[in-house]
Amino acid sequence: MEYNDIELVHMVNENNEEAKDILYEKYNYIIDILMTKYKNIFYVLGMDFTEVRQEAMLAFTDALVKYSSEKNASLPTFLTLVIERKIQNSIRKADTIKNKKRLANYSLDYEYESFNKPLKDIISDPNSDPFIEVQSKEAYNELVEKIKNILSPLEYEVYELLINGFNYIDIASKLNKKPKQIDNTIQRIRGKIKELL
Repeated sequence: MEYNDIELVHMVNENNEEAKDILYEKYNYIIDILMTKYKNIFYVLGMDFTEVRQEAMLAFTDALVKYSSEKNASLPTFLTLVIERKIQNSIRKADTIKNKKRLANYSLDYEYESFNKPLKDIISDPNSDPFIEVQSKEAYNELVEKIKNILSPLEYEVYELLINGFNYIDIASKLNKKPKQIDNTIQRIRGKIKELL
């Protein structure tokens, strides 16, 4: 016997696993489409594709439980909306975690156990003039801002990875680009910065 979506959703709400399987078989393409849509972002943020897919599957089940024909949306539309929101929330969370890690890696206030002092004390010169240090920092920040303004978004992304020790092959892999394209981008960056200086 064939059931329509509304009947199958009602059966899912009564814990009918077979109805859930039928709906999954019918609409799992939605998960595939959304995973493909965001796959480059997953890669850049270092997200585990399998974990995100599991989150999407949980969102699928949640959507089935929460769906009502009174929502003025078809089941596929509702599924797409709920699953995409879940994926976007996962991306936001991963981006926040990545930024916190990145900031922690460069924090001058992080105290290193082996030295029993923060990074700013380890790298600073006790004989230096604080006024000169402030001027140098301002000049550095101004230079970074100028560099950011002359580079395209891709060039700036490559520049940041480059100054953090990545080579052009690693950058190409991280940004899902061809090594030759990244090498050319690096040459353009060098040319632009040379002109700036």
